[in-house]
Amino acid sequence: MYGDFQRHLRDELAAIDAAGLTKRERELSTPQGAHVGVGRTGGGQEREVLNLCANNYLGLAQHPEVKAAAMAGLEEWGYGLASVRFICGTQTLHKTLEARLSEFLGTQDTILYPSCFDANGGLFETLLGPEDAVISDELNHASIIDGVRLCKARRYRYRNSDMADLEAQLQAADAAGARYKLITTDGVFSMDGYIARLDEICDLAERYQALVHVDDCHATGFLGEGGRGTHEYRGCLDRVDILTGTLGKALGGASGGYTSARQEIVELLRQRSRPYLFSNTVAPPVVAGALKALELAGESSELRDRLKANTAFFRQGLEDLGFELLPGEHPIVPVMLHDAALAARFAEAMLAEGVYVIAFSYPVVPKDKARIRTQVSAALTREDLEAALEAFGRVKQRLGLGGNA
Repeated sequence: MYGDFQRHLRDELAAIDAAGLTKRERELSTPQGAHVGVGRTGGGQEREVLNLCANNYLGLAQHPEVKAAAMAGLEEWGYGLASVRFICGTQTLHKTLEARLSEFLGTQDTILYPSCFDANGGLFETLLGPEDAVISDELNHASIIDGVRLCKARRYRYRNSDMADLEAQLQAADAAGARYKLITTDGVFSMDGYIARLDEICDLAERYQALVHVDDCHATGFLGEGGRGTHEYRGCLDRVDILTGTLGKALGGASGGYTSARQEIVELLRQRSRPYLFSNTVAPPVVAGALKALELAGESSELRDRLKANTAFFRQGLEDLGFELLPGEHPIVPVMLHDAALAARFAEAMLAEGVYVIAFSYPVVPKDKARIRTQVSAALTREDLEAALEAFGRVKQRLGLGGNA
């Protein structure tokens, strides 16, 4: 039986490879950080390279205090719970992190998940029925898309950050007799670094009596004056009903996610959200490390200030070299090359120069929008960024890219 299916799978994989879309994982021989160890393409000698493609925004993935807290958490609370939360998998440690997240984000309650993908996957079907409507930005993360697919609400999609189209979809939902309406958006769109116009979204939500959900994975910990995220950055801290986020990016870089929301929403999620009810509890060392990461993110602006300065310096340097960048101020800095094959060659040439970047092309981004998505970190020094810019300049010249590459 497997023979026919095996041939089918091989044909699918061959088609992916022929289109230049095979995702090849590079094996790291070191912990995550500003510099990582990798093997040469195709195997061979290990080398250290500058890392410009991790979500390690605040540089906390290997922060000594975060590591120490995780190790202390392992010693005090154990390796894992071997259970789900409502059976015998809730420790004081988990309740403490939920309370701290609520306080930091300015919400009423928080519930932990194994990942933000799970948080989004368990959100919509719990809250919405066939009488309701969900209105989603067209560039929302795959976890939102999959979560929406699991619910029976009517689905509407609006053009990215297009408030006129969002209003039109809200009107369409009203015309169809929707009982409740939920607008869902990324806080920061991960391929572009664009920050959602959340204040305007909240204005429309109030006008049309809709709820607002924000996936803030690429903002929590560093965006906004206090690092609380997009809702702080856009000045609408108390106007968002539901926040989902991750502990796996700025807040330590390990794993784990959460939904932080109005109290009754979280209470219902604890009763009915399937990824929460049927997944093992987040491991105690991860929770302990995340608590320390949250403390470091909240106690001082030093890391946020360094990240902001690094981002501005790096963006200006790339622009001075003549690269085409998507505009913005987020530490996601996409270098637009448009051609998928060129982007792949560029990434390989950068690795040869000692800089680790990744090429993104269709279907991860639209056709003819291939890019090198760089990500700045507070862990990077000015010397690191200068070395990266020099490498970008050399590769641009070597590949014969003139003008705005």
